[in-house]
Amino acid sequence: MASSHRSSPAPRGGRDGIYPKERDPSPHRCRPIRSLPDVCPKEPTGEGRGLCPSVVAEHDRWTVYSSKVNLPAALNDPRLAKRESDFFTKTWGLDFAETEVMPSFYLPNITREHFGPYLQEMAQRERIHERCKTICPNKDDVDAVSSITTNHDKSRAELEQVPKIFMKPEFALEDPATFNTVLPWSHFNSAGGKSSRDVASSKLLQEKLSHYLDVVEVSIARQISLRSEAFFHAMSSQHELQDRLQETQRAVAVLRGRTAAIDRVMCQGPLKALRTALTRNNCVKLHNKLKLMAAVHQTQPTVQLLLSTSEFVGALELISTTKEVLQQELQGIHSFRHLGSQLCELEKLIDKMMVEDFSMYARSDLSRSLQDEPQVLEKERLECLVFGLLRQRKLDFLDIYSDEMILAAKAIVTQCVAESVLHIEEIDTEVVTKLADQMRVMTFPQWFELLKNVFESFLLYLQRIKATLCVIRNVVLEVLASNQKIRLLEEAGSGAAGQEDSPGPSALQGEAELAYLTHEGLFISDALNDAQQNQQAGVQDQSSVTGSRIQAAGCDSASGPTETSVSREQNFMSGENMMPTDLELNRVINNIQELLYSASDVSHDRCVKVLTARAKDGSLERLSSAEFVCLSQAVEAFVRDTEELCGRRSVSLRGALQSQANRFVHRFHEERKTKLSLLLDNERWKQAEVPAEFQDLVNSIADGRITLPERKIPGPEDRKPTEFLLVNGQKYAVVGTVLLLIRIFLEYCQCVNDIPSIATDMLTRLSDLLKHFNSRSCQLVLGAGALQVVGLKTITTKNLALASRCLQLVVHYIPVIRAHFETKLQPKQFSVLRHFDHITKDYNDHIAEISAKLVAIMDSLFEKVLSKYEVKAPMPSACFRNVCKQMAKMHEAISDLLPEEQTQMLFLRINASFKLHLKRQLARLGVVNDGGPQQGLVVVDVAFYTENMAALKSLERLDLNMVEIWEQKR
Repeated sequence: MASSHRSSPAPRGGRDGIYPKERDPSPHRCRPIRSLPDVCPKEPTGEGRGLCPSVVAEHDRWTVYSSKVNLPAALNDPRLAKRESDFFTKTWGLDFAETEVMPSFYLPNITREHFGPYLQEMAQRERIHERCKTICPNKDDVDAVSSITTNHDKSRAELEQVPKIFMKPEFALEDPATFNTVLPWSHFNSAGGKSSRDVASSKLLQEKLSHYLDVVEVSIARQISLRSEAFFHAMSSQHELQDRLQETQRAVAVLRGRTAAIDRVMCQGPLKALRTALTRNNCVKLHNKLKLMAAVHQTQPTVQLLLSTSEFVGALELISTTKEVLQQELQGIHSFRHLGSQLCELEKLIDKMMVEDFSMYARSDLSRSLQDEPQVLEKERLECLVFGLLRQRKLDFLDIYSDEMILAAKAIVTQCVAESVLHIEEIDTEVVTKLADQMRVMTFPQWFELLKNVFESFLLYLQRIKATLCVIRNVVLEVLASNQKIRLLEEAGSGAAGQEDSPGPSALQGEAELAYLTHEGLFISDALNDAQQNQQAGVQDQSSVTGSRIQAAGCDSASGPTETSVSREQNFMSGENMMPTDLELNRVINNIQELLYSASDVSHDRCVKVLTARAKDGSLERLSSAEFVCLSQAVEAFVRDTEELCGRRSVSLRGALQSQANRFVHRFHEERKTKLSLLLDNERWKQAEVPAEFQDLVNSIADGRITLPERKIPGPEDRKPTEFLLVNGQKYAVVGTVLLLIRIFLEYCQCVNDIPSIATDMLTRLSDLLKHFNSRSCQLVLGAGALQVVGLKTITTKNLALASRCLQLVVHYIPVIRAHFETKLQPKQFSVLRHFDHITKDYNDHIAEISAKLVAIMDSLFEKVLSKYEVKAPMPSACFRNVCKQMAKMHEAISDLLPEEQTQMLFLRINASFKLHLKRQLARLGVVNDGGPQQGLVVVDVAFYTENMAALKSLERLDLNMVEIWEQKR
């Protein structure tokens, strides 16, 4: 059905959807017939700006009979969500009606502001008019409204007579329930025969249905009459559309005639020339392809020629280029269908040959004499092999070199031992066949000379390996730099390509259309490629360039046995897809460094074998300190040289030396401890003379040189021994054992200087030695052990004072020893220095015990003598004479041994003991400080005692304070 809304007249179409406003010079014209607006843009007619071809126009003349769709079906398009006024969407799609119409260039953009003055002027009148319409409605409008309302009510009343079942959307007579409801046959008699009642019922049903039909038809007719104007408007639009289609058809016919004339006059000749040019290009391409095939055909003979001269890189480059050409330029050539697989097998064969050749090179390089020059054997050959292996991504070639390196290290030791045994007549190689047994038969100088030869050989061995690995590393770095250069060139090329103006799609489309028109003898893809290549002037044909590259690869590689770095770089730039990535190359560089570290470790391990073979029977433990120091210095020098050469600190040889050093330290300490014990057991604890060499030793310690001086050859001008040992201006009376003890702990310090790795162990052993001296001297002197060991009759005060002075000398040197060891220890090892603090405390306690022993000796004497003291004439009494005599003997025994301060402190303590015992005796005798005759006698004795004490050396100014002998009065 036609739509009930009014539509505006259809505008006359123009090009590109622009519909210019029609201008009629006549002042009065009839109102045109209004038609439904067309949704689809109209094809341009002859009226307008010109003739335009239409793609949808039929070649034949269109008539009314060519229409395929009737008007109701076109107007009731079921695909539309809403009723549209144009039926062309059925053919051209739903989007055809949704195109946006551009505004007209001839009409100004009218906005609401343009009507502002008019609205302001008419606003008052409009309000008055609306008010009047409300008060006095129009009679026609009232009649029309009432008529429409009446008709609508009447139509609704009539339609309500029709049962609702006919209005349902799911109404279908096929449904038995619906059929029985509309035609109730159950009301009719089904017993057979027709009664008059059944005939009347059927006629009544028929009339009722006819009545329903009449009601519906009247309602439809009424609706059609209400929309007649829109229907006729649609018909008029249809006629106008047919006129425009006829005009468009005529325009298309004229355009096609003109196009045919243009094609005949202007296109056929040039197109023939283009076909000829394309044919010539095809012939040139065919010729280049044939030349390329001839070059590829010579690949296998050229590769065999290159392999005969060990030019692996050139052969691989030629194979890679040929495979690339087969895949890109000569794909599908029947005669070359097996060449690709043959080249792959040939490439695998080259891989095996390169690995074999590299293994032979490594074996020959490492097995030749270490004194031979140059260090790198056939450098160009090595570089060529490494380049080839890297190109084929054979990154495990360093494992081959590592295996050969281990075998060469074993051979070095065997060769050195064999050369040394040849010069030793005492060793019969037929009897002593094993290398370890031969080394144990040697004397230490012979074995030490062998060890130095092994060290020297391994240094040369490491230098050769480092030089070879440097060459390999330089090759890897060159490949890495080449990869980075290629990447930079690609980035620069992509940036430049992005900045250049690429040919527009319209130009390429035109070239493609041209290729389509001239498709004879040319594929469309080739024509498109030609269209793109023609945009670049001066570019040579790719196939000819590839053929020349294959020929150049074969000729350059076969021209000489070696390659320059430039040619290698060019080869790698051309075969970049086969090369390892930067990550893999960096991993190879790290493996090269690790291989150098491994070479250092292997060298140290073989040297450890030599060391342990000699030490198996304990011969290294029996070395003298000088010999072990020489061994330690040689090992340290070798370790230091390998660290400088390889940049790695190997621990195996140091560990083996440390193990031997621990055994050496144990034996070293046991020898010194045993020697010290023998010296102490034979010491008679008498003051010994100090030879000049010991005085010089002490002086060197004072100057900061904690080392053993070189032994001097005795001469006639040598100084005589002295009575005391001068240390920093102080005199020390010492026994011979202490002098040797000083030399012993200097030997410990000297050993630490020579072997710093044993500092901790040596410190512990030296602490044990000092403790042993302290405890043993205490047993011999204070414990009177010397009476049985040496056979002394008694332990005198002089023995005690001499022992105390010796202990004081050792205490003086403990901080010096501590400071020396502190310089040899790591900060984390400083905790072991606390042993010296404990030793110092023990020595000081021992010295205090000796002082207490001296006081106790005099205390027992005072107690014995003063217990018989009586206050009576003559004066001075015999008791005081005896006390003074013993005090003088005591002073005579220790005054020369102990320093003045210690002597004064000792006699003050003795004087205090004398005063205590005298005070007790006076209290027992009842003598008091009352000025009586007994006090006078005691004062005489005390004065005698005081005078004798003051007469002793260094005790003149000693304050005896003898007043304390009297009881204080209450």
